[in-house]
Amino acid sequence: MNTFHPGGRGMRALVTGWPGVDVRTATAADALAMSSVRGRLLDEGLPCDIGWDRAARSPSGPALDDVDPDRYSHLVWVRGPLRGRPIERVHQRFAAARRIAVDVSVVDAADPAVTGFDAVIARDAPGQATHRDISAIADVEATWVVGVVLPAREGDGGHARHPDVAADVERWLTGLDVARLPLDPRLDPGDWRRAATPAQLHAVLGRLDAVVTMGVQGLVLALQAGVPAVAVDPVAGGADVAAQAAAWDWPAVVAADDLTFQRLDERLAWCCSSAGRAAARSRSQWPADDGRQLDRLVEALHAPSPAAAGGTGV
Repeated sequence: MNTFHPGGRGMRALVTGWPGVDVRTATAADALAMSSVRGRLLDEGLPCDIGWDRAARSPSGPALDDVDPDRYSHLVWVRGPLRGRPIERVHQRFAAARRIAVDVSVVDAADPAVTGFDAVIARDAPGQATHRDISAIADVEATWVVGVVLPAREGDGGHARHPDVAADVERWLTGLDVARLPLDPRLDPGDWRRAATPAQLHAVLGRLDAVVTMGVQGLVLALQAGVPAVAVDPVAGGADVAAQAAAWDWPAVVAADDLTFQRLDERLAWCCSSAGRAAARSRSQWPADDGRQLDRLVEALHAPSPAAAGGTGV
């Protein structure tokens, strides 16, 4: 078997795991553990790459299916359960490399996925002590947490562009390096995925850095919680979203006719800036319409009925 000597001639490691064979099964913990392993190997003087599933489109390493196995003296499989044909195929493809598994879960020590490794450093296995998952070692960069409120309705006649605008906003959101939290303002005490009370939704909103919304309620509820919102009006020429933003003197609005990724980027950057956060906090102290609608409601309650006044009430 090969023996690792830091800086050894022709030595190079490929770090991979479930994110390398099937991105649909990969988790954030998998990716963090792989990053931790790569960092330690680099510190030890061993050049290494991270091999990803092609669908992951990761800028931090090549696609596992595209690499030349002969380029690597070592393959390190990181985290997850050691079982299944994907791992067996990795053994076959990298048969000439020294193969090591670390931070893995061993269920059956006789499984070919396990026995194919030259060394297995298990996180947990029958008859041995359990070690802490090394995904916790990795440094994690801070990122914005953005709530997303995209109503699925259509309206406002022939000027409505909800489907097209929503599709553009979703493509933009997909490419953002932020933590995205889908939010549904509809209340449902029978579904744990939704808030059961306004207070519950308000508590979630208050912990966000910003909100992206295509509806009036997403804008208003965000400002009520003191959280800045990127308000996208999906109606050509502007409709209720733009009107409500004007009522609140809120500048982070993008019109359907003026929707570009650059404008969305600019509005979100402003929302997450100190100026944007301060503006949202100030709006949370504003009285809603200064009470005029409620004053008019009270006046209407005390006004004579149309029948008594001889009118139609229109």
